Amino acid sequence: MSKIWRFRFRRTFFGLTDEYMTNIYEQFFFLKYSGGWSFTEAYNLPVGLRNWFVERLLKQLEVERDAVESASKSGSSSQALTSKNQPKR
Repeated sequence: MSKIWRFRFRRTFFGLTDEYMTNIYEQFFFLKYSGGWSFTEAYNLPVGLRNWFVERLLKQLEVERDAVESASKSGSSSQALTSKNQPKR
């Protein structure tokens, strides 16, 4: 017995779309690559908490990038050791 569909539209309301899953895998990669998370840790996080960690990690990386850029623009003289900032023996 062959199934005859009554509607011509493709049913898309079951399961997750490929685009959604790609975004999830991008989050897993970002947490693993930049944050040092394991795949299992990222996978087992609740969705809201995982999104928060991704946003917070992105914000932190932007702050660090801005700090590196401002330090490189100010010159290397601020990085030099002087008698006041040398480590104690």
